Amino acid sequence: MAGYFRTALLLAAMTALFVGVGYAVGGQQGMVIAFVFACAMNLFAWWNSDRVVLGMHNAQPIEPQDAPRLYDLTAGLAARAGIPMPALYVIHEDQPNAFATGRNPERAAVAVNTGLLDMMSEREVAGVVAHELAHIRNRDTLIMTITATLAGAIGMLAQFGFFFGAGRSSDGRSNPFGAIGSILLILLAPIAAMIVQLAISRSREYEADRIGAEITGDPRGLATALMRLESYKQGRVNEAAEANPASAHLFIINPLSGLRMDGLFSTHPSTENRVAALEAMAGRMGPSDPGTRIPAPSSRVASRRPGPWSPGGRRNPWG
Repeated sequence: MAGYFRTALLLAAMTALFVGVGYAVGGQQGMVIAFVFACAMNLFAWWNSDRVVLGMHNAQPIEPQDAPRLYDLTAGLAARAGIPMPALYVIHEDQPNAFATGRNPERAAVAVNTGLLDMMSEREVAGVVAHELAHIRNRDTLIMTITATLAGAIGMLAQFGFFFGAGRSSDGRSNPFGAIGSILLILLAPIAAMIVQLAISRSREYEADRIGAEITGDPRGLATALMRLESYKQGRVNEAAEANPASAHLFIINPLSGLRMDGLFSTHPSTENRVAALEAMAGRMGPSDPGTRIPAPSSRVASRRPGPWSPGGRRNPWG
């Protein structure tokens, strides 16, 4: 509940910042046009978010026969989470990572890197998948779209102010911020909006960790997965993520090189902080009872064949 309250406060701060920039620019008509344009762009992005981001990372759909253990595990966790089974995708990428996308639980997808499947244990994969299902259940894609809309609108208003000036409203009256105050607000507002947007992203990661651990009943499984993901990604460059840094906040672990701390400009909380929160949760819950054993393959997947990510027929333990 605290995570939702913090997110609501940050969204309110973003909204207030937007209104303040519009007031500083002084043109109510221009403010409305910029906001409508930003909404239209982000509505398009939200409606097509799954296809756009999956295409960015060249994700390939997988069917039950391609990876029966992963498919059965995900189906079981989705049932525990009370959401429909999402579409599953695999990304041919050595860096272990995963993300969820889609505008709602009925149109959602979970994408996992081949590095995750090759390096992680069943317990750890369960923790990662449950974290992504938590994002889907929480409709975090919608929340991040709202923040992107407001941040984009603030940036557009700032540009509008640079081109057309500030300090005087559209009806010729003096702006109460004054010319200098308006210019400072226009300069600093986009940075402030980005900070708020990243803060919301970090807040949603903590919440997805908590709910994901509740889904599996195994906080330490997710904590172990996070530590190994952070360790194993070192020296493995995610080329697609580097080329599309705007998608970095979607991943369970920041896929980009650079700062790895819980700072103002980080898309993710520090892994140490996340692990500490999960360890505290495990202490409150008592002995773990993961309950995520994968059922024996049913007849529909009894005849296995190499998954689409297995070059030369090499099998990975999830195929």
